[in-house]
Amino acid sequence: MALKGMFEPTNRALDRPLHPRRRSHRCHGVLLGADVGAIIQPQSFAAADLSDRDARAACQIALATLYLRPHSGRRHDMVRHPALLGGLLALAFTVSAHAEVTRFNVLERTASALQGRSFGAAGQVEKITASATIALDPANPRNAVITDLDRAPRNADGKVEATSDVVILRPARPNGILLFEVPNRGRRLISAWFDNSSIQGSVRLDQTDDPGQGFLLSQGYTLVWAGWQADAPAAASTLGIRVPVVAGITGPVREEWSFGDTTNPRRATLSYPVADRATAQLSVHARADDPRQSPPELKFSFIDDTTIEITRPSGLIPDALYELTYTARDPRMTGMGLAAIRDVTAFLRREGGAANPLAADGQSGISRAIGIGISQSGRALRDVLYYGMNEDEAGRLVFEAMMPIIPGARRSFTNDRFAEPGRNPGPEFDRLYPVLRFPFTYAVTEDAVTGRRDGLLLRCSLTNTCPRVMQIDSEFEFWGSEASLVVTDTRGRDLPPPPEVRLYMIAGSPHGNVASAVVSRKPTCTLPLNPVYGGPAFRALLTALRGWITEGVSPPESRYPTLAQNTLAAAGDVYPVPIPGLGYRAQYARAEAIEQATPLPKVRGEYPLYLPRAGVDGNALAGIRLPLLAAARATYTGWNPIAGADGGQTLCTQMGGTLPFAETRAERVAAQDPRPSIEELYPTSDAYVTAVKTATSRLVNERLLLPEDAAEAIAAAEAGTLARLAP
Repeated sequence: MALKGMFEPTNRALDRPLHPRRRSHRCHGVLLGADVGAIIQPQSFAAADLSDRDARAACQIALATLYLRPHSGRRHDMVRHPALLGGLLALAFTVSAHAEVTRFNVLERTASALQGRSFGAAGQVEKITASATIALDPANPRNAVITDLDRAPRNADGKVEATSDVVILRPARPNGILLFEVPNRGRRLISAWFDNSSIQGSVRLDQTDDPGQGFLLSQGYTLVWAGWQADAPAAASTLGIRVPVVAGITGPVREEWSFGDTTNPRRATLSYPVADRATAQLSVHARADDPRQSPPELKFSFIDDTTIEITRPSGLIPDALYELTYTARDPRMTGMGLAAIRDVTAFLRREGGAANPLAADGQSGISRAIGIGISQSGRALRDVLYYGMNEDEAGRLVFEAMMPIIPGARRSFTNDRFAEPGRNPGPEFDRLYPVLRFPFTYAVTEDAVTGRRDGLLLRCSLTNTCPRVMQIDSEFEFWGSEASLVVTDTRGRDLPPPPEVRLYMIAGSPHGNVASAVVSRKPTCTLPLNPVYGGPAFRALLTALRGWITEGVSPPESRYPTLAQNTLAAAGDVYPVPIPGLGYRAQYARAEAIEQATPLPKVRGEYPLYLPRAGVDGNALAGIRLPLLAAARATYTGWNPIAGADGGQTLCTQMGGTLPFAETRAERVAAQDPRPSIEELYPTSDAYVTAVKTATSRLVNERLLLPEDAAEAIAAAEAGTLARLAP
């Protein structure tokens, strides 16, 4: 059965009228009430007089079971997702309660925020600080995906409550689009990524310069943040969520710490209180690839049920990994954080009454919503999509568009019992936490390890609530976050994205940078640090995304390495010839299929990965090649090995590297460097500026760079600062 109709935005295959008198119905050639008997009992459909709406819902359920069932070749092979199937059945024939945000308490309202700064035609900005209480009905099938919701304590109405911190910035003349940034560990990062602000300014968003150049607010976006991460660090400028605890449940928990210092003894905080201290076991290994050890000098003791003190053995590096396993108790309802993203957004865009501080004259003032998440919160946004939470409790669309930024192929460790959403798995640390788990792609595929079929868009396609998606990755995500799995199936074959998805890679970029970044050194990394900043591309792509959802103008085609275009390669084939000084050793984070076993996770298999193919200058061929790369003076890599470490995955987490070109041909030849020299590429400074002008003109025409950012790049080239090779 073809996938095509399932992933077209209008679900055209389900829009055909169904004959009102038929006691069986067809969809995609599947006869409900007869042919579907291999999966769902026929009396579920054939024995009832179904309305067209219910028949469509039944059609969706049947298709879901077909896509979710493994390929065993047996006609009566049952689905391995009974909970999901039950939820879909209930969803088809149940009208949900409209109980999303039950209380929205405005704590502070500043009419002229950011010290009175004005943002062009959008005017000054109002800041609203609030708390939002969500109340989830465990009987509502749209909440059925939330782990342990049926076990959580309930209020007098039988609902499960959580309270989220909310901050809103609204221009005096908004454009009607709500831009919801999923906070990263409680922090607001969007101004640093889109507006050339510092990290500190972006998190604070209180002083005049904190919004950077003010692109987002000048465009009229209403900016919203709501806490979702139950274990987010508490600080003055961070946003969190208070969720209930399910008392009496126990289970295995694994902690991992890398202290980065030599303090001895060292105290560490547990993610959950210990239930049985006798179950706790501690080990240490210098690097993630090294075997675990329990030397006699390694000791620990409990200070209380959530704190231990570790006596560290001598001779280990400061970044050594300490791993504790134990039986914990009282898990937090961390999965409710994903519902908070859904419900706060739905409330602010749909509620027209006085409870909504954005509303006036019975209207919310919001016509559309875009969800953005950066790094950890980009992974969480992929989970919101995967769990079908782009549909609110009333069945309405939440986000018209989503922009997950630098998630790679990963999701979050949020909707699990004893989850730890704050974990940051990378090539070296937190590697075994379950964030790389099937499905990786937006389209439905089969897991080669388990035989399961799934896709990030599967649930929303069943309810016609899929958003437009723009995923933007750095080049690092291919080395550190298994990004090639976004465009291949689990057997390593090319897989194009669905039509409502665009994929972009910022070529030559590390995981993230501030706008002021220049090449610098870090003693623990082999190469000078990569200074590439993606802000100009983010601004252009957001502009294109806005046109996509408001005017129906298709955005630029995907710019992502793929096997089909020969811009992905096996690790040993990335560079056409060795580059002296680069020190490439094919180090990258492996894509391991990890089973969360007790006491330690087990690797059940490994998925094939590919890496961005480089050209003769050492820079990636695919992706968005910003002006400093399109008219390059250096090689900018998405990887940077840990100094003195030669393990297969020992990369500096989230870092890239830089290796300047030789200045002259003579220097290049003497060094046996295959890359062209500066004098060969640009005989004069004017020739370099001309190359930058050509590159920026092409990027503007392709809608990958805004004209104002093109002018800034040309000015930087004329000043000799575009390449960011020196302060």
